[in-house]
Amino acid sequence: MPERAAAEVQGAEDSRARMMEDVRAGLCGSGQKELPPTYFYDERGSRLFDEITRLPEYYATRAEHALLEARAEEIIQLTGARALAELGAGTATKSRTLLRALTARGPAQYLPLDVDGETLAATAAALREEFPALDVIPVVADMRDDVAVPRTRHPLLYAFLGSTIGNFEPNAARGLLRRIRATLRPTDRLLLGVDLIKDASVLHAAYNDARGVTADFNLNVLRVLNRELGADFELDQFVHRAFYDADLSRIEMHLVSQRDQRVCVPSVGDVHIARGESIRTEISAKFDHHSTAAMLETAGFRMTEWMTSPEALVALAIAEPIA
Repeated sequence: MPERAAAEVQGAEDSRARMMEDVRAGLCGSGQKELPPTYFYDERGSRLFDEITRLPEYYATRAEHALLEARAEEIIQLTGARALAELGAGTATKSRTLLRALTARGPAQYLPLDVDGETLAATAAALREEFPALDVIPVVADMRDDVAVPRTRHPLLYAFLGSTIGNFEPNAARGLLRRIRATLRPTDRLLLGVDLIKDASVLHAAYNDARGVTADFNLNVLRVLNRELGADFELDQFVHRAFYDADLSRIEMHLVSQRDQRVCVPSVGDVHIARGESIRTEISAKFDHHSTAAMLETAGFRMTEWMTSPEALVALAIAEPIA
């Protein structure tokens, strides 16, 4: 078997083994059932999320994009970056504004990190055509494990955008930021995107859209498990529920079982789900200036700049590594 094909087979086997372990850990214990949001994102899930970002209720993507458009040149100037790394890059939609500001100053490097190697390869090819002066070095990595990038010759801006840090429990978020900190030099900087605490009605609408796209997106995690693991989840026996927990300053997304059911997940076992019991599929923490600065400090960073959107919907924080 050719080396590349063998690597792809091994990668697929590793991904399936990890999925089985995540399902076993998340669904077979005695506490709150949960699944990692990673498994939303097959082709269908990615398409649904793209649709979510264009919904009138969902403010986060538009607000962050507008903030980046307004402040990109300032960000590049403040950080002195000549290279950009992006964790969870996908199609580089979030970072193209930064790349335009970066390449306007001359040759530059872009190091996109993402778990999907095929998407990364397509993104790299498109960016090389769009930005001839850009040296694109894609890095296939799962942010739960690996956040390191190759050493660059120039000061690096490490971007983690899309409010994705909010999808991690507090200890896991700090751990992820510490791992990023360990890869950076004193001259490098972190650019972190966060969703801000706001009126609960705005948050409720964003995660319970009138068209039901978010509900369909939420159910997609079960479609993925059915296809990849041969599970027999009946999607019509679960309903989407999303709510804001003010005490924890976070949205939680759940799939609520409509009846007592036993789901077979081959190689994992039977999973019993009681009527009214839920599977938590995502959390999305909301921040303010104080909580963002405190999180960064515990991870070895000092926040140096705080930029908010005009409506105080989202924010960008620039942070430097603490010696």
